[in-house]
Amino acid sequence: MPFIVHCTDKPGHQDVRLANRAEHLEHLKSVLDKVLMAGPTLSDDGQSMTGSLLVLNFETKAEVEAFCAADPYAKAGLFEKVVIQNYKKVLP
Repeated sequence: MPFIVHCTDKPGHQDVRLANRAEHLEHLKSVLDKVLMAGPTLSDDGQSMTGSLLVLNFETKAEVEAFCAADPYAKAGLFEKVVIQNYKKVLP
């Protein structure tokens, strides 16, 4: 079942994001078959990363929550807010 994961970075934590980026990407690659889409959200000027948007295909929300809790970004305290929701693709 697809789930959207929308993470918002804490203000002033760009250095935390950059310091943990390589490990975060490896974490995602460890379940690449479950990643439908992943990437950072950006500031209005497109110059800074402000969060993350993922669409993951796991069986349960509990699995998504566990995967997200194990993310190096989460462990480093990067996120101010994390929202996980069921998702249904309609178009295209």
